[in-house]
Order: sequence, then C-alpha cells, then structure tokens
Amino acid sequence: MNILLWHVHGSWTTAFVQGPHTYLVPVTPGRDPDGLGRARTFTWPDSVREVTPEQLRDAPVDLVVLQRPHEMQLAERWLGGRRPGRDVPAVYLEHNAPDGDVPRTRHPFTDRHDVTLVHVTHFNRLFWDCGTTRTEVIEHGIVDPGHLYTGRLARAAVVVNEPVRRGRYTGTDLLPALAEAAPLDVFGMRTEGLAERLGLPPDRCRTTELPQHELHGAMAERRLYLHPVRWTSLGLSLLEAMHLGMPVVALATTEAVEAIPPGTGTLSTRPEVLALAARRYLEEPEAAAEDGARARQAALQRYGLKRFLDDWERLMTEVRT
Repeated sequence: MNILLWHVHGSWTTAFVQGPHTYLVPVTPGRDPDGLGRARTFTWPDSVREVTPEQLRDAPVDLVVLQRPHEMQLAERWLGGRRPGRDVPAVYLEHNAPDGDVPRTRHPFTDRHDVTLVHVTHFNRLFWDCGTTRTEVIEHGIVDPGHLYTGRLARAAVVVNEPVRRGRYTGTDLLPALAEAAPLDVFGMRTEGLAERLGLPPDRCRTTELPQHELHGAMAERRLYLHPVRWTSLGLSLLEAMHLGMPVVALATTEAVEAIPPGTGTLSTRPEVLALAARRYLEEPEAAAEDGARARQAALQRYGLKRFLDDWERLMTEVRT
C-alpha cells in the first residue's frame, strides 16, 4: 500500500512507518512545514520516500493520513484533483487534546462522513466533540529503545519542547518547586535560558537538545522521569521513559492516569506529593529501579509496537473496503 502522510510528528511517525507499506512524505525545496521530507533526527526505514508535489500528481496513493485541517485541500491540489475521503480513502489523525472552551470544543472534522477520525488517546476522544464523524482510538506505539536504565545520576529528566512559550500547559511554572526536591535536566527544543527565566541556579535546572538516539541514553542515566504536564495529549517521551525502565513522577492529568499503573511511579494532582516522590527516588535508588522495571513491563504490554501496527492494519483495511 502507498500511504501519503506529512511529516508532522516525528516520534509518532517513527512508529507508524515501521509497518509493511510504502510511505510517501512530501518534500518542498525549502523543507517548510508542509514539506519537511524525511526525518533527520529519527531513524526511518527506506520504505519512507520523499515525494515532491509535482510527483504526487500522478503517484498511486492508496490511503491519505491527514493530521492538520488544511491538508485536506493541500492533498486534493497535490494529488491532481483526487479528493481524500472520496477518490482516495482517508483518515484524519488527531494528535492533540482540545483547547479553548474544552467541554464544547468541536473538532474541525466534526460531522464528516468521508473520513474516519482517529484519536491517539481515549481521553482525547472523550473531550473532543466530533459529532457524527466516525471515531476510533489507536493508542500510541513505541519503537522499543531497550531497558537502558542505570539511574546513576541523582537527577530528574524532563522532556518538553518550548517550555517557556507553552508555560502552564506543560507545567513549566511548577518546575522551581520541583527543582528543590530533585535537580532537573530538561531536554527539548528551545529550552535555552529556562533556568534564568525561572530564577533557578544552573545546577538545579540544566537544559539541552539531543537527537533521539542520544536522548534515550541520556534520559536513562537520570534517576527518574518527571512529567509535570497539565494539558496536552499523552507525551510520547513519557512512554519512552517507561520503555527505558525509568520510574515516573507525573501530574494525574489527561491520559497519564491510564498510562501509569500502580507500582510504576507516582501520580498526583498535588505538586508537593510529586516533590516528595522525586526526593524518595533520589534517596532510594533500588526502589527507583524496581518501579522502573515495572513501568517498562506495563509500557511494553499496552504501548508495544506490534499492537500499534496491528491496530492500524485493521483500520486501514476497513477504510479501504
């Protein structure tokens, strides 16, 4: 099968393209957001092919995976007038939780009969108003990085992109108090200057950006994974940390309450409880390793790659028949 999808979410796409198909990823001369092409910091198989808009006009496409509202019109134009959902089977993949007036947030693809709307968490499906559009949930899958955990550094790992801009969404305002309990290593894009913005000494909040193949090893050296996120979809970095064998300390918000079972870490809506849990892991490395091992088994069972790819195969077969 030839599947057209844009490079929007590198971590999610890395799992999706492990399937048995050919994946057509648009590329433009400037590699703008509508034409990023193949990932440069993730490892993708050769079955992922870069295609220009001109090449797509006559390219055989069996399925379109839409991820942003404007891609519906973009795909029709680049496919030479073939309409996703009518002339070519299509699904719309929603990565995010709703925003704004959440209880009444209507999805951009509400009341559509030409596409299936796929959510990555049950929480997202619950909170989006999708009207009569057919909806499915296919939970995340992770390419297993292996049980790399050592926890040799008595520090907490945090993975977040743009923590200053995203602020309360990602719990950035909670970091100063949490940094008193455990020094933080914050990994992600545009994290520079975070310690200064939060008024933290450099040793209590260090920041860096690493490619994924280096990030996993660096995370696994930290004693625990801290997830202070208030309102986003379920972060793939959290699931990757669990696969690595890290114990997790997380706000009990969005889908985290489903992803983190008892015995794998601490969930609470009280930041002071999270601070106590982080301090305990620093003081009891054996307990951290034991909880991390259970976190890995839980993540492998629920968010394993085979289950993820099997779920997508089932859905893709249904929408093409």
